[in-house]
Amino acid sequence: MVEVRLNVNGTATAVELEPRVSLLDALRERLELTGTKKGCNQGACGACTVLVDGRRIVSCLALAVQYDDREITTIEGVDHPLQGAFVKHDGFQCGYCTSGQICSAIGMLAEHKEGTASAVTEHVEETPELTEDEIRERMSGNICRCGAYNGIVGAIEEVAHGAAREIEEPVR
Repeated sequence: MVEVRLNVNGTATAVELEPRVSLLDALRERLELTGTKKGCNQGACGACTVLVDGRRIVSCLALAVQYDDREITTIEGVDHPLQGAFVKHDGFQCGYCTSGQICSAIGMLAEHKEGTASAVTEHVEETPELTEDEIRERMSGNICRCGAYNGIVGAIEEVAHGAAREIEEPVR
């Protein structure tokens, strides 16, 4: 057993864990933060996506000991316009993947803002416009078995383009 200091949603907690315990299992079983879901447990579905230092990761493939003293945000710690946009655009049906979708979308928007290219970016040296194709490619690591992709993309588009308009338009 090793002591791991997990800073989750602004709260630091020391837990004793086996070194092989995944971050997902530490969050769900030790810290009782069950909003992060265990889907495939192989890193293929994205249901377990959380943010670490603002970057999205699949927590089922991450060992908790790797994230000692790092800033972890789960869906329980999220307060973001995407949540309302998901409701408005019907970006979920059963809801199982929603926490991972929202955390992934927050991370994806930050990556885009930093100028990170995707597989569909034509000119890597330019920050691509966040088109539907860009969003779908950037979110391709998150699976929705119910097929709510149109609503998910619509929610992300609304927040991404709404934020851009707020920055461009001066406050009066």
